[in-house]
Amino acid sequence: MDKLHHELWIVQATNALLAALGLPAAPDHIVMCGVVTLILALTALLVRARLSVENPGKFQLVLEDIVGFLVGLLKQNIGEKGVRFLPLVGSIFLFIFTANMIGKIPGLISPTASLNTTVGCAVTVWIYYHIQGVRAQGIGPYLLHFAAPPGAPVWMAPIMLPIELISHLSRMLSLSLRLFGNIFGEEMVILIIASIIPFIAPLPMMLLGVVTGTLQAFIFALLTMIYLAGAVHTAHDHDEAHAHGASHEGHAAHAHA
Repeated sequence: MDKLHHELWIVQATNALLAALGLPAAPDHIVMCGVVTLILALTALLVRARLSVENPGKFQLVLEDIVGFLVGLLKQNIGEKGVRFLPLVGSIFLFIFTANMIGKIPGLISPTASLNTTVGCAVTVWIYYHIQGVRAQGIGPYLLHFAAPPGAPVWMAPIMLPIELISHLSRMLSLSLRLFGNIFGEEMVILIIASIIPFIAPLPMMLLGVVTGTLQAFIFALLTMIYLAGAVHTAHDHDEAHAHGASHEGHAAHAHA
């Protein structure tokens, strides 16, 4: 398998520049993360310079559709207040999507094929949703919900606390391993096929990788929304949802009568 791996030209060029500056060499995934970040930053500047309300371009329309889709999911999972989480959810989606797609370009690799990158994304999401949970509920009530989640009786706290702690810690593991396993496995299959029959044979797998790469970015963003919803959901939200449901039932019963 080691014979399939070779240092990328962009990594060689970057490390040569770092060496000239007296800095240590950077591993492949760090360089590729930098490339992805640079692509997204330049794209954002380009789109911002060409924003138009009267005559939007095709690329602007695509981005608006993506934003509208994510906003709809945030409202569906979290409510109206979920829109404020769009910067993180949108950024994580675009970063992972671009990182997955860049590996389809010959001579480049996906930084998400490295566990270091996916763990970094997972830890970012994990820390962020805990911070938002503390901001929404306060430190005391937020910590209390680990021992007594909404709907669970208080006497189950000794059982629920370790279960909740393990559940939250396992989220980092599941987020990082799911993304890493899919992208790394896909790139290894493409490299093996290309080493046997180059050029044409890997194309079907690369096309499939476009679909799975998009799906993995969507799943990561969706799970981020779900974790945020659980963190910022307060007791008031539970009471409001219950009252809203009861109101609907009352209207339905009245209409039936």
